[in-house]
Amino acid sequence: MLEYSHMTRLSKEQSAKYSEELVNTISKHSSDKVFLKEFLKDLLTPKEYKDIGIRWQIIKRLVKHGKHRQIARDLKIGTATVARGSRELGDKSGGFWQMVKKLGKNL
Repeated sequence: MLEYSHMTRLSKEQSAKYSEELVNTISKHSSDKVFLKEFLKDLLTPKEYKDIGIRWQIIKRLVKHGKHRQIARDLKIGTATVARGSRELGDKSGGFWQMVKKLGKNL
């Protein structure tokens, strides 16, 4: 069994290298939805898998001008979590903003 506590002992460079490898692997196979879903479920803990879905819902609702408190209430999360999503969405060079632009009206 992999000891996850040892992962934090890696250098920033090694962690970045591994992350880049993961992104490259996913991008090569991202058109296969069944594979991608199963891969993410194996890669992430059940809580992490659930949380990334919720994070995406936060972003979608913020883009549609949802109110922080209402989003938090609807998704049963704290307003600080919504505020974090809002801050990340505000970064025009960030991934959330770029994905929103790519999706456009298909969001």
